[in-house]
Amino acid sequence: MSWQAAAWLLLGGSTALLFLGLPVAFAFLAINVVGAALYMGGEPGLVQLARNSVQSVASFSLTPIPLFILMGEVLFHTGLAVKVIDGIERLIRAVPGRLAVVAVVAGTVFSAISGSTIATTAMLGSLMLPLMLSRGYHPAMATGPIMAIGAVDMLIPPSALTVLLGSLSGISISKLLIGGILPGLILSAAFVIYIVVRVKLKPALAPATTFVEYHGWNKLRPFVQYVIPLLSIFAAVIASMSAGWATPTESAAIGALATVLLAGLYRALTLTNVLQALRGTVAISAMILFIIVGATTFAQILSFSGAANGLVSLITGQGLPVAAVVAGMMLILILLGVFVDQVSMMLITLPIFMPVVQQFGVDLVWFGIMFLICMQLGLLLPPHGLLLMTMKGVAPPQVTMAHIFRAVVPYVVMSLLLLALVFLAPAVATWLPLKLG
Repeated sequence: MSWQAAAWLLLGGSTALLFLGLPVAFAFLAINVVGAALYMGGEPGLVQLARNSVQSVASFSLTPIPLFILMGEVLFHTGLAVKVIDGIERLIRAVPGRLAVVAVVAGTVFSAISGSTIATTAMLGSLMLPLMLSRGYHPAMATGPIMAIGAVDMLIPPSALTVLLGSLSGISISKLLIGGILPGLILSAAFVIYIVVRVKLKPALAPATTFVEYHGWNKLRPFVQYVIPLLSIFAAVIASMSAGWATPTESAAIGALATVLLAGLYRALTLTNVLQALRGTVAISAMILFIIVGATTFAQILSFSGAANGLVSLITGQGLPVAAVVAGMMLILILLGVFVDQVSMMLITLPIFMPVVQQFGVDLVWFGIMFLICMQLGLLLPPHGLLLMTMKGVAPPQVTMAHIFRAVVPYVVMSLLLLALVFLAPAVATWLPLKLG
């Protein structure tokens, strides 16, 4: 069988199963079984498939995933998230669209202490959205910032999907985690500027309301008591990685332990919320690890069938400039983001993309950060963006999908502009990892 036929069978078959709605793990398991039987010698190939399944999830590099997720789960189930919002809200003055700005700033802080985009969006949606709607905010102005800042969670460490990308692609996990900080902060700042300017031009989107303004220590107390200690965990995680004192796994363990100890010091830990946090961590981690089971074998089968080498040779043999090849890859990722989830994007594209970028000598951290931005875009793109569905799940009935789709458009545009900025100025992604280590 030619490599072209193998590529159609493996890549086309997996994509078709995903479009039919089959869960990611089962779609790749089905393709792997067929591929192992055809290209890896029948029964010996199926035995190798089973061996790969064990080896793929026994990798030490994947350990940060459940630890990062645990940090966010403890934060949400212990109620510390509400304290963080209160601490941030007291510091923000009467700017246009104040509550939307509070949501963006609070979401940025949560991104630094949580490894789950869905949890950030669900938590902010359930806490901030009803308040904004009750104050007369237009549904599009109320929902847009919450979904957008939830997606930024993928860029700012700790991020479980960043660890997964680094593990599957062979890019340094610590450099990817650190490299996402500056683009994430730029995007958060752009969101705040957009909200203020938009509401200033059209005040009806977010009517100004009176709020209790605190002074002196009453204004600073929640920020000092809750926000600074939680942000210090983020600083400890990044400092331990960048200084070389700890691996990403050890840094994640430091972060998880510090989060639990801090919740204990605040007397927020109970048996009930500890069990809820552990259940959430196990559920999300198991889903990710089960998907990884299919990833390793899928890449191996692509290699055995000749499809990977054939596609790589086809791309590199066109004589295209490196920039054009990378831009084409980003376009493919954005189009895939409209239809499939972020893990599927990685599983489908990385076996082909990584050999190409390595052959061209592309900076892997730069490429990895752009890959993350494209995945972040996929969370927001209608009609199947995961954060759009999450927002609809926590929003009151008067918020329609039309409101949600309209709300997310300007934030998608800003994310595309960030992608263009990183593409044209690679230092935005690479400067901080180089500076810190």
